[in-house]
Amino acid sequence: MNDEIDEDTPIFAIAVAADLAGMHPQTLRQYDRIGLVVPARTRGGSRRYSPRDVAQLREVARLSAEGVSLPAVARIIELENHVRELRHQVRDLEHRVRTELENRPGARVFAAGPSGGVITLRHGKRVPRATDIVLWRPRPQEPED
Repeated sequence: MNDEIDEDTPIFAIAVAADLAGMHPQTLRQYDRIGLVVPARTRGGSRRYSPRDVAQLREVARLSAEGVSLPAVARIIELENHVRELRHQVRDLEHRVRTELENRPGARVFAAGPSGGVITLRHGKRVPRATDIVLWRPRPQEPED
């Protein structure tokens, strides 16, 4: 069983999220209205904040205290969310490549065809008889006079 809470699970009511972020609930409502930190909603329409939302609220407070405008804060959050999505995609692609390599070790073998073209062969497959195999070795360079 996993005892960790998913960062994106909406579990906090507005009063609890406001308390955790050190803000007034009305501030959270305002941030929701302007699209700065938008919580999930229950079927009844109540706001539910995730741990990630609370962290964003704290970041908004910190940046605002440093004099960053709310539109600039919104852009920063948007970019951070985009970076998180891209990191997730990279992890997924890395996993897929790793799985592919583990399932197909040595799956790509190449041979030269009669016209000099490259022929891709599957691992364990023989070279067609009409294909010439040439071992290429660089010529030793002769010393210049």
